[in-house]
Amino acid sequence: MSEPETVVNITVNGRPVQAAPGEWVIAAAERAGVYIPHFCYHPRMKSVGMCRMCIVDIDTGRGPALQPSCMVAVSEGMVVDTASEQTRKAQDGVLEFLLLNHPLDCPVCDKGGECPLQDQTMAYGPGESRFVEEKRHYEKPIPVNSLVYLDRERCILCDRCTRFADEVAGDPLITFQDRGDQTQVNTFPDLPFSSYFSGNTVQICPVGALTAVPYRFKARPWDLAEVESTYPNPMGDRVVVQASRDQVLRYQGVDSDAVNWGWLTDKDRFAFEAAASDLRLAAPLVRGTPLGQPDHSGRELVEATWGQALGRAADAIQSAVADKGPQSVAVLGGARLTNEDQYAWARLAKGVIGTDHVDAQLDDGLPADAVLGLPRATVNRACSPGGTVILLAPDPKEEQGTLYLRLRHAVANDGVQLIELTPRATGLSRLASFRLHHRPGEAAAVAAALVGGDTEAAADGDIGGVPAAAVAAAAAAIADRADQPVTVVLGRPSLAESADFTVAAADELARFANLLSAGGRPGIAFLPVLHRGNVMGALDMGLAPGLLPGRISLADGGPVLAEAWGSVPTASGAGARGILQAAAEGRVEVLILLGADPLGDFPDQKLAAEALDGAGTIVASDLFLNPSALRAHVVFPAAGFAERQGTHTNLEGRITSQRQVVTPPGTARADWAIAAGLAGRLGADFGFGAAEDVWDEISRVAPSHRGLVLEAIDAADDGVVATDSSISFAPPRPATPVPPVDAYSLRLVAARRMYDRGTLVQHAPSLAGLASPAVLALNPYDFDRVGVEPGADVRVISSAGEMDTPVVADPGVPRGTAAFGYNHPDRDARDLVDPEAVVTDLRVQTR
Repeated sequence: MSEPETVVNITVNGRPVQAAPGEWVIAAAERAGVYIPHFCYHPRMKSVGMCRMCIVDIDTGRGPALQPSCMVAVSEGMVVDTASEQTRKAQDGVLEFLLLNHPLDCPVCDKGGECPLQDQTMAYGPGESRFVEEKRHYEKPIPVNSLVYLDRERCILCDRCTRFADEVAGDPLITFQDRGDQTQVNTFPDLPFSSYFSGNTVQICPVGALTAVPYRFKARPWDLAEVESTYPNPMGDRVVVQASRDQVLRYQGVDSDAVNWGWLTDKDRFAFEAAASDLRLAAPLVRGTPLGQPDHSGRELVEATWGQALGRAADAIQSAVADKGPQSVAVLGGARLTNEDQYAWARLAKGVIGTDHVDAQLDDGLPADAVLGLPRATVNRACSPGGTVILLAPDPKEEQGTLYLRLRHAVANDGVQLIELTPRATGLSRLASFRLHHRPGEAAAVAAALVGGDTEAAADGDIGGVPAAAVAAAAAAIADRADQPVTVVLGRPSLAESADFTVAAADELARFANLLSAGGRPGIAFLPVLHRGNVMGALDMGLAPGLLPGRISLADGGPVLAEAWGSVPTASGAGARGILQAAAEGRVEVLILLGADPLGDFPDQKLAAEALDGAGTIVASDLFLNPSALRAHVVFPAAGFAERQGTHTNLEGRITSQRQVVTPPGTARADWAIAAGLAGRLGADFGFGAAEDVWDEISRVAPSHRGLVLEAIDAADDGVVATDSSISFAPPRPATPVPPVDAYSLRLVAARRMYDRGTLVQHAPSLAGLASPAVLALNPYDFDRVGVEPGADVRVISSAGEMDTPVVADPGVPRGTAAFGYNHPDRDARDLVDPEAVVTDLRVQTR
């Protein structure tokens, strides 16, 4: 057999061009610097040849012929002419037909100035129209959902929006209707385009048919200042931030091959509205009296100068350290900050104050050693054609939208084998090869059987609630692809059970990884999917107990950092739960909240309230006065995304830059500047004058980032992945055995939804109303067992509390399990979750 071709030689406009086998002519020409005009073609979707604008002269050896370059694959010796007279005439004709019914309303069209139809009409179209008859008219605009409007008169039927909805998002809710000259794009009757990704159709629409409601009539492209940046979500989506008159008006996705491919979720795309909220903090606040100078006797938060606020916070810290030692100061949060902000606060806490009671996670993530100590995968590795992905995480469609799109494409198009190891169905379930939906708390047993080969049926013929035959089939499928990589998407699938169960399952998979590596086969790598924006950067910068910047432990890196900082803590501190427990007991004199809201977000709301009551002084740095910041004694106004320079670390350890394009409101400052100012009041001079100075120090003292200069990060198209880590993964101690569920109870699964009562969502007017009401979901089989009817209002009772809520049927919820959304605006799952139990059981009864 001959070797497969690796290069195909073609000629484009008289120039030799090397193309990849199977590559479309339009893509090969573009790589060679020859642009072929088009409307329907998109490199991230299948070609359909709808618009015919890309017709060019192609000679495959049988003579030149006009063919759509988006539908013809390159072949050896092919000759392409994109400038022939026949090509020019064909393109001119296509444009004339497209403009017959297209309204010439460019001055008022939101796409004006960035419209491919405008540009290509000028470059390739007729100079004037021969059409004098009445154009087609439709009602305009019509909402396809609350975020996107459709003007059917402008639509050129390119099929981009419908293909995106079907092929990319998996939400085929917008499609072609009618026939002939009445063909139009629309949604189904009484069924809006209720997709988490609908804003992408606006960005890829080549005309002004689809427009984003939050941006309509706000600016023209030539009015916008723009920078390329990294959105502060766990994926680190690459975006273009566009602003006018010192206000952010739009985010657009950037086609980053390693990360988001140009896609964004609607939540991230339209969250810019929150930055312009009238409720943004613009000046420091302290407890004082409305009249006169702030003092300790006042009960209200009143505006103060930066000097007064920093002085009050520094006095409280100095007094706490003098009276009860540095461990009486604790820091919670920081995951929304840039790497530079996080480093500055870590240095302040651990190098100046001397406390290791620091945690960027609010007890809803995974232990730092599991995240940093397990072998790390990249998104591209997870999506490698022919590989296997084990989903041991929450639903990526709800929590990691662009990762969901990448995984969906890999499974649907690239032969990736998906094995769900989750307590309920996810947005990827329809594409999963194996759905191992286990009972809450029993993931480790299923993982051990999956990779250990011991799939003998336990009692009732199952393993952790999963049929043993299904586990055996999945194990055999992994073995069949032993020469392909296995990637575990690792996260916290339910907040109603201990994280130890997830870590124990990861430990079982990690042991299997060692066996594979010893046999010379591709091992298992882990892609951590934690909830908060820059939580990976927070762990890298030491905002976790027992860690120092550079992915080193206190024990291993203490002497090195002590030389740079002057001192470091001698013993590991407490995590978020331990910090709040100590505060509730009166052992925390100063509690610093960095964009954290324990009252609204910590799983144990009772403990959070007791902690804020028991803390001596609360210092908050935030964008808004959230419920916890309202209880603070000192509040610093912080700069948000697009208002500060810095870097971001995504879930795979990829470091990319964030850019400033607008000024922060009022006197708000970047968090690194707040930390440096507070350090100065405590007698330490960090010497930071800009975010770049902070990064210079990080690149000198953090082992995993040593020598990584900003110029190298910016020069790389997709940033730089930091891989070094000296943290070793310590498997958890054996967890408390999971008690059997009785015949009348259901086991709770609580997970986040895309839209909730999160701060940014609730302060963005276009998003605030999208959070769905909370409902309890049961498997249809369980309704007769517990004696309730679908759609009824029921009373749900757990050992922690009770709640009245509607109940619905959901086949994606396994038998014996009840699913409830976390952080809904109308009902709080924390009322049901028992923080003292390893799992939470519910009783459901009629009201």
